[in-house]
Amino acid sequence: MAARFLRLRGCLRAAGARPFSAQASPLQTEQHAPKRPEPSSAKSLIDIGTRRIFTSDHDIFRESARKFFQEEVLPFHSEWEKDGQVSRELWEKAGQQGLLGVAIAEKHGGIGADILSSAVVWEEQMYVNCTGPGFSLHSDIVMPYIANYGSEEQIKRFIPEMVAGKCIGAIAMTEPGAGSDLQGIRTYAKKDGSDWILNGSKVFITNGWMSDVVIVVAVTNREARSPAHGISLFLVENGTKGFIKGRKLNKIGLKAQDTAELFFEDVRLPASALLGKENKGFYYLMAELPQERLLIADIALAGCEFMFEETRNYVKQRKAFGKTIAHLQTVQHKLAEMKTQICVGRAFMDNCLQLHADKRLDSATASMAKYWSSDLQNSIATQCVQLHGGWGYMWEYPIAKAFVDARVQPIYGGTNEIMKELIARDIVSDQ
Repeated sequence: MAARFLRLRGCLRAAGARPFSAQASPLQTEQHAPKRPEPSSAKSLIDIGTRRIFTSDHDIFRESARKFFQEEVLPFHSEWEKDGQVSRELWEKAGQQGLLGVAIAEKHGGIGADILSSAVVWEEQMYVNCTGPGFSLHSDIVMPYIANYGSEEQIKRFIPEMVAGKCIGAIAMTEPGAGSDLQGIRTYAKKDGSDWILNGSKVFITNGWMSDVVIVVAVTNREARSPAHGISLFLVENGTKGFIKGRKLNKIGLKAQDTAELFFEDVRLPASALLGKENKGFYYLMAELPQERLLIADIALAGCEFMFEETRNYVKQRKAFGKTIAHLQTVQHKLAEMKTQICVGRAFMDNCLQLHADKRLDSATASMAKYWSSDLQNSIATQCVQLHGGWGYMWEYPIAKAFVDARVQPIYGGTNEIMKELIARDIVSDQ
C-alpha cells in the first residue's frame, strides 16, 4: 500500500505537482494560477484542464485515470457485458493504479486524496461509457462506512485489501419489499450469546456477485420506538456459512455490472462483525447517503457530457439531403439547448462537489443534485438517441448503451420522488 501511494505521489512530483495532502483548495490557489476555462467555453465538455474546482494536480491524476479506462476497460467491456461482470484482474489493476479508495485517509490505508480526486475517477469512467466496474460504490459508498464507523481491527482487515482491489465491497440495503423506504427493512439479526444470527434477503445489490465483503443492513431491535432506532450494520464475508449469492440479475442496462440477489439463512456472525454501534445503523446511513447521491449526480452529469460529445461528433459526420445533419438548423438548435442545459447542470454540480469537499453539503442539496442531474441525464439520452436516428437504437452504438444505462439513475440511491420529498420537507420545516 505504501509503495503504491508513493508511486502516485512520485508521479505528481515528477510533473511539478504537490502531494495531495499538501494541496491548497482550488479557491485558495485561484488568484495565483492561470484562470481555468469553464466547460461552456472549452473546445469539448470533457477537456482536461477546465473547471475552477480542480487544480493542475487533479489534471495529472485525470490524465492517468483517463489512460487507464481507455486502455484497461474500454477494449474489454463488450465481453464483460456478455459475462455480466468485469474481471477480478481489472480490480487489482485499478488498485495498482491508485484508483480505489482514493479519498480514504492514508492513516486507514487509503490513498489520502480529496473527494474531488474521487470525482475524477467517477467522471473518467463515464467518459468511456463503461458502467461495468463498480469502483465508485466500492470506494466511495462502501469503504467510508468501514473507515468512519469500523473498529481498528475492521479497518486494518478490510481497507488495505479493498484499496488493492483484492477485496471487493458491496452494501446490501434494498429488499424485495423495501427499496427507498429503509425503515421497511425486514432482514433481522438477533442476539445469541455474544454472536448474532442473521436471516433475510436483499436484491439489486451492485458488486453482489463478486463481493468479498458486504455491509448488510438489518433490524436488531423490533421493539424500538421507531424502525430507525432499531437498525444495525454488519460486515458479512463471502464464504460465511448460510450466506448465499443468488443469480446475477438480467438488467436492461448496466450489462457488465454484476448485480445480484443475496440470501442470509441462519448466518452466525461474531460480535466483531457489527459495524459501529448496535441500533445506530440508520443514523450512519443518513450520514453517508448525501455522498452516495452526490456520486450519482456527478456520474449523471458526466454521462450527459459524454453523450453530448458523442452526438456532436456523429451529426458532423452523418449526411442527409446532401450535407451533414449538423448543417440543419433544427439539429443546431437542439445541440445548443443540450449544451446549455448540461453547462447549467455542471455549474450546480461543481458547486455541490466543492461544498462536499468543504464538508458543507447538506442532505437537501445533495437530493437536489441527484434528482435534477439524473432527470437531465435521461432527457439528454433521449434527445441524443433521436439525433442518431435508427442507428441510435443499435446496441453497437455507444449512445444506445448510454441510453439504457441512464434509466436506473433516477431509481437507485433513493428514487427521485423520494428526493423531492426530502427537499420539500426541508422547505416547509419550521426549524
